[in-house]
Amino acid sequence: MFDSPTRNRRAERHEATKAEILEAAWELARTEGLAALSLRDVARRVGMQAPSLYSYFDSKHAIYDAMFAQGAQEFVERDRQVAATGEPLRDLQAGMRSFIEFCTEDSARYQLLFQRTIPGFEPSPESFAIAVAGLQATVARLARIGIDEPRVLDLLTAIGTGLADQQISNDPGGDRWLRLVDEAMEMLFDHVTKMKSTKGRARS
Repeated sequence: MFDSPTRNRRAERHEATKAEILEAAWELARTEGLAALSLRDVARRVGMQAPSLYSYFDSKHAIYDAMFAQGAQEFVERDRQVAATGEPLRDLQAGMRSFIEFCTEDSARYQLLFQRTIPGFEPSPESFAIAVAGLQATVARLARIGIDEPRVLDLLTAIGTGLADQQISNDPGGDRWLRLVDEAMEMLFDHVTKMKSTKGRARS
């Protein structure tokens, strides 16, 4: 008497091929540009005809969506690795440094996650939920060090993406703007501290 099979090998092969297609899409996006991604080129990279891709992804936007979900999950996992020291300024600097390093190490991923590079593309609710969960975790971590006002969060994200944009655009592979992270966060933290002190005096 034989045990019933516990593995679905066909499903495993299907998922392995999807992963191979995604890897090829990322490689092309990094070399040719995110918006220049072509189904024909992706298919050629994995050794199949373009129509065969539709067995795995029903459109080019579906490939972008899977790439978005993958990138968003990578951000969530990276953000979890930011260790808290209990010192608000140091934790703010560490979090921003981690964010900008994540952005600058893969400009195609940064464009897909944080910029509107692909005309007409919007991530699916399922993929976007991963990004939202990552943002909520970051917001919660910032709240624990006293950064909790929406306008300050907006300022913080503007500084972070600004530094990332400058680094990617003007010094790819370098650290000219990465070196400014600690100083920028010190300035922001000082601003927030003074702002809270002023509000506290106004209430008293």
